[in-house]
Amino acid sequence: MARWEPDSRGRLVQAALVLYAERGFENTTVAEIAARAGLTERTFFRHFADKREVLFFGAAALEEFLVSAVETAPESASPIEAVTSALEAAGPLFEERRDSSRQRQQVIDANTELRERELIKLASLASALADALRRRGVADPAATLTAEAGIAVFRVAFARWVSDSDSRGLPEHIRESLGALQTVTAGR
Repeated sequence: MARWEPDSRGRLVQAALVLYAERGFENTTVAEIAARAGLTERTFFRHFADKREVLFFGAAALEEFLVSAVETAPESASPIEAVTSALEAAGPLFEERRDSSRQRQQVIDANTELRERELIKLASLASALADALRRRGVADPAATLTAEAGIAVFRVAFARWVSDSDSRGLPEHIRESLGALQTVTAGR
């Protein structure tokens, strides 16, 4: 095996997703993931702390992206506009990984531990967005409510996007989900 393998992380992610689909998350080992990717366990652990992180490793980068987008939104943007704009801006990050996003979500949906981990990551993201809104001068409870609502909109939109058979993009699903939330909160 070569000392340096191109796109080791990507190969590990793809191998893990295939194995999780074939054998289930619980029945897949790190050794099997590394072998399927043509790499060593040591290489796996250079990229990921454990086999769960294969599914969640991008959370920190997503949080950083969204927080930055909220913080740099125009001053005239309302809190929900700043959050929605940030979520829509993240759409292209997901669009290029639509198939793997579907595979990832199927694995998470099939495992209680992974669903809990996903909820923890989303709660952390909501907290970071609320902090970004506070830095924009939004007081609580508005900052917390807006961030939580934004994450709820994202969760619904993402679930619809990964199960959608047409070519509508994630930003369109986000706008649609926000519209539904606005209708509900308007009492219509």
